[in-house]
Parts: sequence; structure tokens; C-alpha cells
Amino acid sequence: MQTQGQRGNTRRYGPPPARNARRHGPPPALSAVRARVRQWEPPPAKRVLDLTLGSALLTLASPLLAAGAVALAARRPPGGVLTHSPRAGLDGHVFVLRSLRTRRLRLDLLSRLPYVARGDLSLVGPEPLAPDDPRSGTDPAGTSASPGARHWRQELKPGLTGLAQIRSRSGMPWDEPVLLDQHYAEHHGVRLDLAILASAVHTPLREATRGLARRGKARLSDTDHRLSGYSTAEEVGSVGTD
Repeated sequence: MQTQGQRGNTRRYGPPPARNARRHGPPPALSAVRARVRQWEPPPAKRVLDLTLGSALLTLASPLLAAGAVALAARRPPGGVLTHSPRAGLDGHVFVLRSLRTRRLRLDLLSRLPYVARGDLSLVGPEPLAPDDPRSGTDPAGTSASPGARHWRQELKPGLTGLAQIRSRSGMPWDEPVLLDQHYAEHHGVRLDLAILASAVHTPLREATRGLARRGKARLSDTDHRLSGYSTAEEVGSVGTD
């Protein structure tokens, strides 16, 4: 039989009640992880397109870019192999855009693919402008030129190519680059991006094919279709006998 003191010791040194364990809850670290999971949102479809297609293009173009960089380095152009130009991006953020100093095979554009993977550029978007360009909506310091109103160019990333680049050659008054970029900003989406990318690839290929066809026609002449042994003198004589 337990005495009164023994019963008091048992209550004092025994395991804590179960209700005390429920009062503590999960560890703080686990609560923070759960909060981050609840706040996480999947990236937009445009960003997914930039990452997947941009990374694939960068992988395919890497050998060509490396060869172009080596060729440029051998020529030692003034200013170096790369051009450095500040550009205004999303939210007016200013970054330095580096490109290969060449226009051959559009290597200057392909060399900007790392900026697509990094998130400074998008595959399709408005033309990347300098911060001091009045069309960029920012002042030279990189801040918004009008604090009370947000410029439409600051709502999305500049693009590697865009609607202005593929339509500005038409010469039509409604195909001005500024109007085309603003139209894209108001209606941009994955479907429009895919259509612009397809046109950006199709147009140079079509022009190259037409150029090769014109060269082939220029090299052909009437003598290319004459039989062997045929001479102009025989043709003149035959005409005279008639």
C-alpha cells in the first residue's frame, strides 16, 4: 500500500499529461516549410516556354557560338569579342546585355540566349531599349520616369525577337515598331509567342532560299541548254538559207 507521500511523488515525477504534448504543435522549421509550400505558385506558361525552348536552343547553338567567338578573337576586333550595352528590363531593372560582335548567322542574337535562361530576356517580347531611350519609360538612373504611372514596357521582359522585328520590314504605316511592341504587350500569350517564333525562323529561311534561286537563274544562259557541237554560226547559216 502506497503512502500519501509516495502517491504525491508519483504524480510529481511521472510522465507529463498528453494534453501538454498537443499544446506544443509541430516544430517551427516544419511550419515554415509548410507555409512556403502553400505560398508557392507554378511559373507562368511564358516562363516555362522560355526555360524549355531557350535552354534547348542554347544547347544546340553552343558549338556554333564557341566557333564564332574563336574566329572573332583571332581577328582581334576593336572593343573585344563582345558588345556591352545597358538595357531596361522588367520593372525598369537595368542590366548589361552582352552579345557577339557579329551579324553573321544571327550569332549576335543567339549569344543572348543565356539571358533568356537567366530571366532578363524572354524569347519573344518588345525590343530591348537603353535606359536613356525615351521609349523605355525609365530615366538614365534606371527608375521609372513617371512614378505615378507605370509604363507598359515595364510590365514584361524585352525579347530576343518580337512582333516589331518580323513585321517592321513591311513598310506599312501601321507596322511601326513602337505600335507593334505595344500591340504585343496588350495581347501577348503563348500562342502568339509560338506564331512569332515560327515566323522568325521561316522568314530568314525563305529569303535565303529565294537568294539561292536567283543566283542559280543568273548563272544559267541559253548556251547551257544547247546540244554539244552546236555553234552560233550554224544557227545564222540556217536562218540565211530559209
